[in-house]
Amino acid sequence: MSHNSAAPVSGSRSPSLRQRHPGSRRRRARGWVPDQHGAWAMLTVPLLVGVVVGGPAWVHVPLAVAWYVAYFAFFAAGLWLRSGRKARYFPPVRVYALVAVVPGLVVCVVRPEVLWWALVFGPLVVGSAVCSHYRADRSLLNDVLTVVAATLMLPVAWSLGSTPGHEVAMWQSTAMVGAYFVGTVLYVKTMIRERGSRMYYVASVVYHLMLVVVPFVWAQSERGLVHEGGAAIFAAFFTLLAARAVIMPQVGGTPRQVGMGEIGASLVLVVLLLGAW
Repeated sequence: MSHNSAAPVSGSRSPSLRQRHPGSRRRRARGWVPDQHGAWAMLTVPLLVGVVVGGPAWVHVPLAVAWYVAYFAFFAAGLWLRSGRKARYFPPVRVYALVAVVPGLVVCVVRPEVLWWALVFGPLVVGSAVCSHYRADRSLLNDVLTVVAATLMLPVAWSLGSTPGHEVAMWQSTAMVGAYFVGTVLYVKTMIRERGSRMYYVASVVYHLMLVVVPFVWAQSERGLVHEGGAAIFAAFFTLLAARAVIMPQVGGTPRQVGMGEIGASLVLVVLLLGAW
């Protein structure tokens, strides 16, 4: 989940310090502490929406612990694979994977039907691992794979809820969350790693404009997430995102500013989704 992580500023430390510590404390700690700040919204939004709309249940506690620890293991594994599987990068992979097993087993024992989701998540994780192995972890393909995997936590949490219902609206919520984060991938690339790329800029703008009409299409479903009035609200939200996709790459911004903007937009999306329910 790497689309809006920021690289350290090279001038932030003196040359002499860099020479004395070529590995740097930050680099040695990367396997233990994820530095992909944009991933937190992607991890939290689907889980939170799924818990609320499905009805909070105690099983969501070990699910959340397993989910976040598994992400730590996923991040560490990606770094280990990109290093050519060097031994010094493996300890956090082992530790986080073992820690995630305990709450994961609790969920599986209490709600064994969740094991069916392994058939869905498995190929996504393998695909992302292959990308990391070939040092393509910053690729659009890998970003989309991680977006899909993160978004699917919404139906997982929903299915384990105390009062799951309104399945059509749940899947529309899932699609809307996933569509939003795919747009985030494109937008952030135009702001940071692919800034100045005409191809990514056009793709981002066209994609965001397409999202504006989606709520009106869904409003035609009687059991769907939004009615006509609600569709206008969601369309207004996506219109603002489209305007941002058009304007901000021309203006520019620091990775921190881009990240804060994404957090704000994610919070607005959560409010709109929960309000629609």
